[in-house]
Amino acid sequence: MTPRSISIPKNFETFSLASAFSAFIYPAIGITVLITMILIGVFAKNVDMAWWYVPAGLFTVGLSILICNAGIGPLHRLLQHKAGYMKAPAQIITMINLMIAMQGKVQDWVNYHSQHHRFADGPGDPHNPAEGRFWAWVGWIIWRDEKDMSRPMAMWLKERPIIVWMDRFYHHLSIGLHAGVPALIYLIVWLCGGSLVLTAILHACFMIGRAIQFHATVYGINVLGHLPTPKWADYGMAMLTGGEAFHDHHHDEPQSALHLPRKGFWNRFFDYNGTLLLVYEKLGWAKELKIAPRFA
Repeated sequence: MTPRSISIPKNFETFSLASAFSAFIYPAIGITVLITMILIGVFAKNVDMAWWYVPAGLFTVGLSILICNAGIGPLHRLLQHKAGYMKAPAQIITMINLMIAMQGKVQDWVNYHSQHHRFADGPGDPHNPAEGRFWAWVGWIIWRDEKDMSRPMAMWLKERPIIVWMDRFYHHLSIGLHAGVPALIYLIVWLCGGSLVLTAILHACFMIGRAIQFHATVYGINVLGHLPTPKWADYGMAMLTGGEAFHDHHHDEPQSALHLPRKGFWNRFFDYNGTLLLVYEKLGWAKELKIAPRFA
């Protein structure tokens, strides 16, 4: 089998503008807006900047990372690997968070990840790090094979009407979340006489947090997760990915709702995607969670 980094031509026909926007253009917009607002605050005479804008911005970055992971974690563990079942409230929250995280359609996500497990670290793996770190990081999502995008939705996903419906209207809903909702917030702040500068700063920080989480996932898992890394790096990346970066065991025990042992505060802290699923279970929003024996 020919490696995908070779078989997929790098040209305008295979180039995915949506992926490039998600990976680079959208983060660049966020950074530009943040720098612009800081410059306005420093040099504009009628604009006041408060010290608490800094912790508020950092909090927003962290919140964005958490929200994005609250989409990817349930998708990866429950919708992809069938380590449990989510009821309607959890499905809706997961899909909204996935759109905020700009993860694309669940149909495509699951199809790509299924290929990854089938051909892990070999030809056929969509993001094989042996084909180059850049390819495993973002090359595989920037240049797409039409056959990958035309694969049908997995049968087990078709049994979830909410997932099917929201996936069908993914682009419309995503535009509404990333453009319509912010526009509405800006309008409300303006009508109420609030600070548009602060609103833009927080918006930019949210965009930057999403970008950090996005690249921590595609680089920290697809690249570092398949290479020898020190323990501190695994835990550092876990904080940015909700525990998805604990990858050394994953291909041996893919069907597990937890990536660290159930007991222990720090286990639940670093594997907070798994903790979220346990919370869903307590709320009755998730059931039949499967946990690898060593994590039970």
